[in-house]
Amino acid sequence: MARENILVVEDEEDILELVSYKLSKEGYGVTGVASGEEALKTARERLPDLVVLDLMLPGLDGLEVCRILKNDPSTHHIPIVMLTAKGEEADIVTGLEIGADDYIPKPFSPRVLVARIRAVLRRTIQAPAGEGDAIQVHDLVIHPGRHQVLVQGKTIDLTATEFRVLHFLARRPGWVFTRYQIVDAVHGYDYPVTDRSVDVQIVGLRKKMGPAGKYIQTVRGVGYRFKE
Repeated sequence: MARENILVVEDEEDILELVSYKLSKEGYGVTGVASGEEALKTARERLPDLVVLDLMLPGLDGLEVCRILKNDPSTHHIPIVMLTAKGEEADIVTGLEIGADDYIPKPFSPRVLVARIRAVLRRTIQAPAGEGDAIQVHDLVIHPGRHQVLVQGKTIDLTATEFRVLHFLARRPGWVFTRYQIVDAVHGYDYPVTDRSVDVQIVGLRKKMGPAGKYIQTVRGVGYRFKE
């Protein structure tokens, strides 16, 4: 049985009870709160293994909660699954840009939610064999275990999704991947994002990496590759 602790942030009582019940039934420890302020306080005190976060909350909204958690060194590593009625492409892209690990629009299937949470936890906790070694290309160093990227000796602050995209490409230099291959590898099959969201991640990566951004190359009409 699962033993991870999950923080559920949801202001609709019936949905909070449903999600908490389903996760508890799967063996997870669950703490439920109904506001962004409570979410921040609880996350900092208990350091959950994952946060299920509604976006439309009273007071501090979910996007701001996500930004704060991802910018706090003590909570930056905690994966966040957004669960919200705001399911337009722009909302999904915004959520991913600020560091969400998955994005599930309402109405949702409880079984799909549990499966997605399990997949995010598996990616976070268990690094596949051979993927934990540091990768160095000239002045760029990627440390999977530390979740750290250095360019010319300076740490580059990436979101969890940006880091996974970079690591995925860098482990296979020269290979060309379509946008949907990147989505499947980073988030899992049937993840509800579009070509645009991958492009947004790449643009953000290149900007943050500065001169090292040249290692991520666009293959026109196909996708992206990491320069050999």
